[in-house]
Amino acid sequence: MSKLSLRDLDVRGKRVLVRVDFNVPLEERDGKIVLTDDTRIRESLPTINYLREHGAKVILMSHLGRPKGKPNDKYSLRPVGDHLHTILDHPVAFAHETVGEIPQKIIADMCAGDVTLLENLRFRPEEEANDPQFAQQLADLGDVYVNDAFGAAHRAHASTAGITKFIAQSAMGLLMEKELRYLHEELDHPAKPFLVIMGGAKVSDKIGVLKALMEKADTILIGGAMANTFFKAEGIPIGASRLEADKVDLANELLELARKRGVKLVLPVDAIIAREVRAGAESRDSGQLTPEHGIPDGWQNLDAGTQTIALFEGEIAMAKTILWNGPLGVFEIPDFAKGTFAIAHALAHSNATTIIGGGDSVTAVKKAGVADKMTFISTGGGASLELLEGKELPGVATLTNK
Repeated sequence: MSKLSLRDLDVRGKRVLVRVDFNVPLEERDGKIVLTDDTRIRESLPTINYLREHGAKVILMSHLGRPKGKPNDKYSLRPVGDHLHTILDHPVAFAHETVGEIPQKIIADMCAGDVTLLENLRFRPEEEANDPQFAQQLADLGDVYVNDAFGAAHRAHASTAGITKFIAQSAMGLLMEKELRYLHEELDHPAKPFLVIMGGAKVSDKIGVLKALMEKADTILIGGAMANTFFKAEGIPIGASRLEADKVDLANELLELARKRGVKLVLPVDAIIAREVRAGAESRDSGQLTPEHGIPDGWQNLDAGTQTIALFEGEIAMAKTILWNGPLGVFEIPDFAKGTFAIAHALAHSNATTIIGGGDSVTAVKKAGVADKMTFISTGGGASLELLEGKELPGVATLTNK
């Protein structure tokens, strides 16, 4: 933690620009836009409350969706501001422009402890282009800058990286600090045995992470559709299952690397297979998967089988530190959610430090009703993967050194 933290700043009476990650799912119900998951907003509350309690004027900025550099009511942050008002139990002023006279006037009238939310940063093309002039305009709205948007820290945009060149002090917020502590410091020297569970659809998304974690992990469990690429490498028939055909050589390379490093890399030993990816489709357990007995033609691997669940649960019971990223099946469909939910429950009942590395795994532990039993749940999908891979995050690298 070589960067300034929010706790290192004197914020009393100052205008504090806070980059938050309010990129939350919204949907229209009865003509009104409503939030379907406010986790990211609630995760920003410790930083917002700390600043308010220490007499700062809090100016929040975020992106929402992909409006492609143009104003679009569908992606307005106004409903998010209304929701924040409710959970903060304090008024939240909303500026329907990001920079210029409108936010300047609102901010000029702010008192200590007040909160203002700026309109969607991505209504301006300069945000994603990391335009210096736009970054300067944002910086002019505040005295100090706090980045608490871990989920956007891997993007070098005007509000995450460019702004730091034009403001005296830049620090990490309390959420950013927590993310870095668990995903970086905790995993640099994990309590052993250290178990990694990798699932999801693509090996290509996780190559760098798998290679980096082989330096530290004792055991790696592979699940989800990405296991199919490893099956292919091992000569196990995969039927009509999803496959990254151009990554089979890479799967072989990773299997060889695990052997060289003495890392136990465990593939599923059976699967729940079906002819179609839909609720109510005919499905069955594949039985033991071997080169002689694989997944039949026309059938797809859609979930972990009963033997695989038992095998994985055994590994979880022995671990002291567990990192989980990616589901073990198409868990959005209840017929194919058993493996993913079984792993969530096994983690909840383990004595290990359990770290959920963002993305669909977060949704899975929530759907399984065990989110409160996890040691730490990351708010960043892409950012958490890049950090685990050992990459430098622009939104962290540009903050002021202690």
